[in-house]
Amino acid sequence: MPVSTYRLQIQPAFTFDDAAARARYLSVLGVSHAYLSPVLAPAKGSQHGYDVVDHSRLNPEAGGREAFDRLSRELREHGLGAVADVVPNHVAVPTPASDNAQLWSVLREGPNSPFASWFDVDWSVPDRAILMAVLGQRIGQVLAAGELSLDTSGDEPVLRYYDHVFPVRPGTEALPLQELVDRQWYRLAHWRVADEELNYRRFFDVDTLAAIRVEDPAVFDASHALLLELVRSGDLQGLRIDHPDGLADPRGYLDRLAAATRGTGEDGSSAWVVAEKILEGDELLPRDWACAGTTGYDALQRIGGVFLDPAGAEPLSTLYADLTGQTRPFAAIVEEAKREVVEHGLYAEVHRLVELLAGICHDDVNLRDHTRRGLHEAVVELLVAIEQYRAYVVPGEPAPPEAVAVLEHAADTARTRLPAERHDTLAVVVDLALGRAARQDPRAAEFVVRFQQTCGPVMAKGIEDTSFYRWFRLSSLNEVGGEPTRFGISPEEFHAYAARCARDWPATMTTLSTHDTKRSEDVRARLSVLSEFTEEWAAAVASWRELAGEHRAAELDARTEVLIWQTLFGTWRASGPITAERLLGYLQKATREAKDHTTWTAPDEAYEAAVERFATGVLGDRAVLDAVGEFVELTAAAARVAVLGQKFVQLAMPGVPDVYQGTELVDLSLVDPDNRRPVDYAGRQERLAALDADGAPRDLDDEKLLVVSRTLRARRDDPSWSVGGEYSPVPTSTGNALAFARGPVHSPSVVAVATRLPVSLERNGGWGEHALTLPEGSWRNAFDGSRFEGGSVRVAELLDGLPVALLVREAEQG
Repeated sequence: MPVSTYRLQIQPAFTFDDAAARARYLSVLGVSHAYLSPVLAPAKGSQHGYDVVDHSRLNPEAGGREAFDRLSRELREHGLGAVADVVPNHVAVPTPASDNAQLWSVLREGPNSPFASWFDVDWSVPDRAILMAVLGQRIGQVLAAGELSLDTSGDEPVLRYYDHVFPVRPGTEALPLQELVDRQWYRLAHWRVADEELNYRRFFDVDTLAAIRVEDPAVFDASHALLLELVRSGDLQGLRIDHPDGLADPRGYLDRLAAATRGTGEDGSSAWVVAEKILEGDELLPRDWACAGTTGYDALQRIGGVFLDPAGAEPLSTLYADLTGQTRPFAAIVEEAKREVVEHGLYAEVHRLVELLAGICHDDVNLRDHTRRGLHEAVVELLVAIEQYRAYVVPGEPAPPEAVAVLEHAADTARTRLPAERHDTLAVVVDLALGRAARQDPRAAEFVVRFQQTCGPVMAKGIEDTSFYRWFRLSSLNEVGGEPTRFGISPEEFHAYAARCARDWPATMTTLSTHDTKRSEDVRARLSVLSEFTEEWAAAVASWRELAGEHRAAELDARTEVLIWQTLFGTWRASGPITAERLLGYLQKATREAKDHTTWTAPDEAYEAAVERFATGVLGDRAVLDAVGEFVELTAAAARVAVLGQKFVQLAMPGVPDVYQGTELVDLSLVDPDNRRPVDYAGRQERLAALDADGAPRDLDDEKLLVVSRTLRARRDDPSWSVGGEYSPVPTSTGNALAFARGPVHSPSVVAVATRLPVSLERNGGWGEHALTLPEGSWRNAFDGSRFEGGSVRVAELLDGLPVALLVREAEQG
């Protein structure tokens, strides 16, 4: 069982041997397990590994099996274990396609391929062809231009289109080119055709990631054989499951994984498994999932919320409306974005759902009068209205009450957006989605599964990848699994959440930064202090806007300018602003993901030039930068409290905390690929050695490293409290202190204390005589060595140096 993990991004630039070279450092830091991004062979040059092409090999560009074995030996030598990312939902459609042997076979042999069951392909389309939408223009134009050719020089004939290579269906190689192209099991098409006519299930709207049917036991066995071998050999002690909501049966998958790893735990149990599950609102992880919990986005939201002042919501809303003229509620923006995704980017998936429904209704005389158009409208509105990634319905089983509530709530919303004559059709769709109708029709079971598999992409693409880039009241809240309208979490709410974790999911993962987070934990911490500096922020932005007037082109919208100011402030280091290269890369992604001024598929050159002109102008304007720097300095003390506080709370609360690579120091990264930049481990090792020598932090980087290393070491030294230990709030006389104990309620092992909302604290006269009540016993602060006895203790004494304290119970003498 991991006590803590440290995330390492395995890629060609950071190989298994590079990871092995960090084993000693990770051990000294205090982590128990290295957490590796996907380790199986991905598409060539992959920087992330989620585009697997070969489940039977470890990443060759990271050193392959030999290098992985060296990493395993090095980790064991330093007392460390390993956890790996698993991608069960999809594989890459690489260029060339021959790099994926299973896909190549299916493209060549169609439904007769031994791997046909791997892929979720609709073979019922008229030409029985897998759509390969890779052409730069329409197929007729490609043929006329001679861009497609037959190559018979190799082991087998292939069709070539620039870097793309495709197999030739046996027996068609002698046909004239145009007829040959038309006789393949795949259909070559213009890339724009994919969103409307794609006939294989994919990951979200990414054509180059084809879903696989891991619910098929043979596919599960083949795609997991190597990973399970590594678990059974002890080279891996845990697995992180990527996007289980995309699977046909998440519960069934986790059950199968638990059975396959049973006996690998120290007590004969199954391997430690956590699932990347985004919980919306008050949604709870299904209790029947055979896993230790989530990958931590639910914890991320609560931890960040504790360090946010709810009083800042209204003034920041007013400021945003004044600056941008945008007064629509966030919910309206979400609805609009989800509708765009459903009607455009995921049209092919929606069309497949409607075709299933139309077939079911046509063959049932009682349902025959529900038209295809009516079914389409009902499906669209239901997908737009649903507020979770999935309602967990299993064909053949009664729908759980939670699933019924989710879908009926969505139906209530959808009903208000549909004319009265569509309400009966909507009711039919809801009944079918809940498995309550036409149970004898196999298409009904398929609809139950496919509808759920479509809900997740609608949520992800509509909210995280669109709406979060269209609304910037406070961008630190626009985070994976976050709710931008939920402004702040009270200590009482946090205590209730943490106690529930300790009771129900004690070994769940907690996190603050991942490869998917829109901003690193420390950028979010910096931005969170704006909730306490609302008047100063409004004045600062007004001043900056005036100073930067000469850089502002007419095409630049105010919303994007607000994002630029927040980003500049959030990423400011002691050495100055973010580099132009990093900022421009981020702004291109942010504006194209927003999809309202410019997009990835149809970039607006004038708009993007205006954004670039403003950003580079600001970065080159000394007056503007001096003004921003002054505001950073004004808020620096409060930012320090948030940076150290949220990290400490994550490390001390129930669960298994993950430290994303490099974030043991202050890390001011933005969304991928910015958060995959190389980490200076040599510098971190030097800093840690210096802290271990004299314990005196020189700057905020050192302070964060001190907090991280001492808390991780305390967890590792006493796993009884850190994983599985009880959680209890510690009474305080002020809401500016968050305090809790871990371990037995009547005799806890540690007490954690963190400062929150320091500006309001200062305005109210500081800590003064505020106190908290320590449990009986003698306590030592792991950060500075100070000692305290149980009973009432002044907070000012506890937090005399750092704004956080980790009090470890000292053994009784004698």
